[in-house]
Amino acid sequence: MRSIFTSLFTLLFFTLSFQAQEIKILDQATNDPIGNVAIFNLNKSKSVLSNFNGEADISKFSIDEKLIFQHVSHLEKSILKSELAQDLIIYLEEDETMLQEVVLSIAKFEQDKKEIPQRIVSLSSEDIAFSNVQTSADLMESSGGVYVQKSQLGGGSPMIRGFSTNRLLIAVDGVRMNTAIFRSGNIQNIISIDPLSVDNAEIILGPGSVVYGSDAIGGVMNFYTLKPKRSSIDDLEFTANAYARVSSANEEKTTHADFNIGLKKWAFLSSISYSDFGDLKMGSHGPEEFLRPNYVSRVNGEDLVIVNKDPKKQVPTGYNQINLLQKVAFVPNEIWDFSLGLIYSNTSNYPRYDRLVQKKDGNLRYANWYYGPQSWFMGNATINKKGNGKLYDKLQFTGAYQNFEESRLDRKFGNEILYSTKEEVNAYSANLDLEKDFEKNKLFYGLEYVANKVNSTGESKNILTEELGPNASRYPDDAIWQSLAAYLSYNWKLRDNLNLQSGVRYNYIMIEAKFPSSEYDFPFNDANLNTGAFTGSAGLSWQQNDKLDWKINFSTAFRAPNIDDIGKIFDSEPGAVVVPNPDLKPEYAYNGELSLGWKPTKKIRFDLATFYTYLEDALVRRDYSMNGNTSIDYQGEPSRIQAIQNAANAYVYGFEGGVELEILRTLKLKSQITITKGKEEQDNGEKAPLRHAAPLYGNTHLVYNKGKFKLDLFSEYNGKLDFDELAPSEQDKDYLYALDRNGNPYFANWYTLNITGNYRFSEHWNATASVENITDQRYRTYSSGISSAGRNFILALRYSL
Repeated sequence: MRSIFTSLFTLLFFTLSFQAQEIKILDQATNDPIGNVAIFNLNKSKSVLSNFNGEADISKFSIDEKLIFQHVSHLEKSILKSELAQDLIIYLEEDETMLQEVVLSIAKFEQDKKEIPQRIVSLSSEDIAFSNVQTSADLMESSGGVYVQKSQLGGGSPMIRGFSTNRLLIAVDGVRMNTAIFRSGNIQNIISIDPLSVDNAEIILGPGSVVYGSDAIGGVMNFYTLKPKRSSIDDLEFTANAYARVSSANEEKTTHADFNIGLKKWAFLSSISYSDFGDLKMGSHGPEEFLRPNYVSRVNGEDLVIVNKDPKKQVPTGYNQINLLQKVAFVPNEIWDFSLGLIYSNTSNYPRYDRLVQKKDGNLRYANWYYGPQSWFMGNATINKKGNGKLYDKLQFTGAYQNFEESRLDRKFGNEILYSTKEEVNAYSANLDLEKDFEKNKLFYGLEYVANKVNSTGESKNILTEELGPNASRYPDDAIWQSLAAYLSYNWKLRDNLNLQSGVRYNYIMIEAKFPSSEYDFPFNDANLNTGAFTGSAGLSWQQNDKLDWKINFSTAFRAPNIDDIGKIFDSEPGAVVVPNPDLKPEYAYNGELSLGWKPTKKIRFDLATFYTYLEDALVRRDYSMNGNTSIDYQGEPSRIQAIQNAANAYVYGFEGGVELEILRTLKLKSQITITKGKEEQDNGEKAPLRHAAPLYGNTHLVYNKGKFKLDLFSEYNGKLDFDELAPSEQDKDYLYALDRNGNPYFANWYTLNITGNYRFSEHWNATASVENITDQRYRTYSSGISSAGRNFILALRYSL
């Protein structure tokens, strides 16, 4: 009788203990909770998912059922429910073989990163959220593979492997963002991309012309924005995020919200971000040349030089920006997938700070120099289709329309004439990309058409009388730039551990531009360019063993002249003006690179790479004559004539190194460094330093990550460039640099110490706090006209529903 009572009591205990009781799933090594673990029975008739804290209710399963635990990055585990320990905790072991990274940017379809012979830097959604950056330019800089120059707070011009501006390609959701007026001078179009609506990003280090065509000489930056998510059940699923951030150095106030409505076949995603930035304050310790002792203000109709109460505050630099995103996805069946994306970005006016600090005869040169609102709209429709035919297994068609608007306004000190130019580009593109799978081998091929129409106007305005007058437009109005291309790429799996990827592309470029005869007496009336370019690549990826992997790649790339090269009129620097030149041809790059990954133990990994690129017929700015004249009058000032010309050859080479050390399962050390050197041929035949070859730069991170808490203590640093190591065009810009004992400009080395912490209070609440530049250094990144932030306190709060 007593044994019967004991058995009944035991049965009752187990019955009660498994009713509405939660199980907790933890990582075996770190004890961190694992979310999104699928728990199901053998016939999959019952299933649940663990939440953010690794918890799941298993009361729906009977006591004699076998439970299977499955997660994307951990080994599968199965156990009878009756065999669970009384504390109801399950430990899963991490599966390193399941953590293979895939990339989209090389062939526009998923490929295993290890099989690709080029170096790719990937930023996940977690990386982006933790970086807590203000702009997408800052996001690229945080990757460690991109160097960023800034002429103003509302800017950021990326540099990769010695190339910058229109020799790098920017893509958003696979759509080319570069336009026919992307210039060789610093550009800031990247800030139109909202980092808070970017889901992940990929950076191709080195040429990408086979897939992306013109401009992809130094590399490609591809941003993939948030995707609509369909419901995994029959009912509607709704998710939302709200985000707010403040920072002290420029009194930033940023807010963001996005929400997703998911149905079985439809999904809708909306996102909005707004940022307001004040004047940026620099650090306390560094070159005095960077201080802002005074600035110009207009008082009672007169330009006055005002003493700056705080010389560390860079007046004026503030601006604001709004970003909108709307996406719709429709998946009627397993074969077809349709999506539509709409993106809009708009800024306020924002000052060109590096021009506002320039002086003439010891006095500030400009009273005003600012960009008008920079706006960008993109609408893109994508169709994906799965097939099993002879021609393709996957097909993707992308059609896109983009509209870009930008303007420049400047007025010299004491002058009542405000000069302005305004540009608008309407960009159309259509891409057809296909993949054919031959078991181990894959063929990628496609067609592309791009057309840009450029509208450009100029005017002058008397700020006292409001009278309007003429001013040369920056570009020929109604100019058209077109590109037709076909490409093919093949991936051979020669062995299980050896891959060969090669490709070829042919591009045909057409330009039509007419030059106005009203402003200047040009010796030509139009420019009609028709030119073609072949590019190719071939590379091997070899996983020698579990300790060594090698990549070697050879590729060519090109940049065809655009409207900015052929038809621009602008003052490139004080006393010089750039004029049109219709006699241009493409520039070509020839690149070779070798990289090695070495993992001597499970705790440490080294990544090393070296590269060399030769640039032929480089499009560069040089002195020029027109109608026998070497100077003209521009905006009332005698100016030396210059033009873009195929006037040089150049080469760049460098080294990239990185190390990751697992000190503990919860503590890792990561460090990387980049060294770039380059030379460019001058008019006298001598070789001089290449302008966009950045100085030595790198970073070191000590990251602690356990459970709900993550802490990153890190340093960023730059090497020094003496006066004779600066490019000739930089040696004349003493307003950008510190001065050495001889009064010559040089780039001063610098470092910062920083700390960022993230804490997840719950499944819904998440907070990030940072202190940047803890030692309050005063510094500038190379070639920048604005100093970086001094000691900066940042606080961000995120709520997810």
